[in-house]
Amino acid sequence: MIGPARRALYLTLAWLSFGLGVLGAFLPLLPSTCFMLVAVWAASKGSPRFANWIRSHPRFGPTVVAWEEAGAIPRHAKWLAMVMLGISITILAFTVSLMWLKVALIIGLVVLAIWILTRPEPVSSSS
Repeated sequence: MIGPARRALYLTLAWLSFGLGVLGAFLPLLPSTCFMLVAVWAASKGSPRFANWIRSHPRFGPTVVAWEEAGAIPRHAKWLAMVMLGISITILAFTVSLMWLKVALIIGLVVLAIWILTRPEPVSSSS
């Protein structure tokens, strides 16, 4: 059992992350899934009932459950991530003046893209 201060901290983080995740569903440059994953993790520590509610949510639940069960990322999320990473790499290529920093950032984003693409897709994904 955790103390009330720690529980409040986890709940605050869960609600903040959930709110950002909901905003991410409507704002094109704000990710949704990563915030929902943080929300479920924090809620699991502070309020298992809230965590289960997120998991059963019709919009956010399937992606969260797919990640928890199999580390799976839906195809549409992979495509969106690739587009955003491509845009980020292009912007970095033309705006960062320090060559070592530019190369390091681009390599990091390419490694991230490879990691995302190698994640399995959910079995029940219709995408």
